[in-house]
Amino acid sequence: MGRYVIRRLLQMIPVFIGATLLIFLMVNVMGDPIAGLCGDRQCDPATAAQLRREFGLDKSVAQQYATYMGNVFTGDFGTAFNGQEVTELMATAFPVTIRLTIVAILFEIVIGITLGVVTGLRRGRPVDSGVLLVTLVVISVPTFVTGLLLQLLLGVEWGWIKPSVSSDATFSELIVPGLVLASVSLAYVTRLTRTSIAENRRADYVRTAVAKGLPRRRVITRHLLRNSLIPVVTFIGTDIGALMGGAIVTERIFNIHGVGFQLYQGILRQNTQTVVGFVTVLVLVFLVANLLVDLLYAVLDPRIRYA
Repeated sequence: MGRYVIRRLLQMIPVFIGATLLIFLMVNVMGDPIAGLCGDRQCDPATAAQLRREFGLDKSVAQQYATYMGNVFTGDFGTAFNGQEVTELMATAFPVTIRLTIVAILFEIVIGITLGVVTGLRRGRPVDSGVLLVTLVVISVPTFVTGLLLQLLLGVEWGWIKPSVSSDATFSELIVPGLVLASVSLAYVTRLTRTSIAENRRADYVRTAVAKGLPRRRVITRHLLRNSLIPVVTFIGTDIGALMGGAIVTERIFNIHGVGFQLYQGILRQNTQTVVGFVTVLVLVFLVANLLVDLLYAVLDPRIRYA
């Protein structure tokens, strides 16, 4: 196991470099960020040249990337064009987005897997058809529609929640935004768990466990569920980074100044340092999440061994 983890960590290095290089190149073709600093009027050549030297934009893209990566390993993600350190923006944005993501993941695990197990064990019955219909509706309705409806009903009409959430919001204040963020993924987790449970229910090892006279609950939890969760864990693991980076719509609806909000502002204002810095951290989140998912495979299925 130890050698496998070390090997995976070493494999992350070229993946991380390749992903950040691709992001860096894509962001640098968004447009001229210096032009956006001067507002509607065009910058005079002397001012534009000074700003380019100040932010290192007068160098080649290769030199800019090498300088950026060298600074990243020291914890320096650069300075935004408004003079604020990118690490300061991260310090305010990531905590609230992490809390929001935790709430969303809990919804996926608790509600999604529970509904998937219930429908998988009762395939073809009314409860199965009802859950499938509801999940299909959730997948079909765009997230911004779901978010605006819940905000209007629960926040404006009934006053159960705050229509907008501050950056220092607690977990309880993030329940509704977390539900909105997790809604589509929750539906996919439900359907994926249902399919996996229904398929493995007919497997030989389940029939053997039943034939041995094991209690139904033990057969479901220790044999059927553990093996059925492998594709679900894969989806949830990759969904962690997607939720953190894809919370732009949810954070805009509930006025949460998190990662999605900062990415949106960075793209809108062509602030390349902010966008590259935040996406670099999200790449690390994806890599670590995938490593943890691979390690969880051995926990769920004892037949899986890593050398």
